[in-house]
Order: sequence, then C-alpha cells, then structure tokens
Amino acid sequence: QVQLTESGGGLVPAGGSLRLSCVASARTLSTYSWGWFRQAPGKEREFVAAVNWNGGATTYTDSVKGRFTISLDNAKKTAYLLMDDLKPEDTAVYYCAVKSATSHQYYTEVYEYPYWGQGTQVTVSS
Repeated sequence: QVQLTESGGGLVPAGGSLRLSCVASARTLSTYSWGWFRQAPGKEREFVAAVNWNGGATTYTDSVKGRFTISLDNAKKTAYLLMDDLKPEDTAVYYCAVKSATSHQYYTEVYEYPYWGQGTQVTVSS
C-alpha cells in the first residue's frame, strides 16, 4: 500500500508560479512512475504531466508544455510539479499518482495508476 501526500497549492495571480510536492510513503521499497493530474469543477480528471521511475523521461499535456516541469527526487520519494506562468484555466484540484514501475516508461491515463493523493487546490486569479 502506498500513501501519497500533496502540498503546495494555493491562490496566485495570473502569471505567477507554484511548486507542488507529492511525498510517497510505503511499507516496502519500490520504484514508481509518477503522474500529475487535475480536475476542474464539472470536468473529468485530466492528465497534466508524468515522469518515469528514474526521472529520465517526462511528458506533458499540450496546454502546459513550456510552463510546467515535473521532477523527481527518489531519495526523498517525492515528486514535484513546478508551474510557471499560471493561467486562470489552470485552476483545478491537482492530484499526484504513482504506479509501481516495471519498465522505463511513464503513464498518462487515469486508469493506469492505482495510488492517488488527496489533491491540492490551485486557484489562479485573472
């Protein structure tokens, strides 16, 4: 069983920045692929960014490319999402997720991740 704890959300003006953190706690050591997703009111949860188990491969949804950066610190079992140049349309609850990694790939679909955090609210004012 893996528990994930997100932090770093808040209220920022358009053009501002936030860094989200997600810490994993697990009873056994393992390697994970990580993903960040978000869900705005009335919308489905959508993929934002993902990284493979060693941080060597990343992918982003088109709307955040060039503005968001996902990174990993395996020693701390922590993933980060640095969000720059935030826009009002980025407003959502942001969730991190992990999947035990058996290869060097990352994952972009909600159904692929068995473990999820509780979410952290990001609100961007115009």
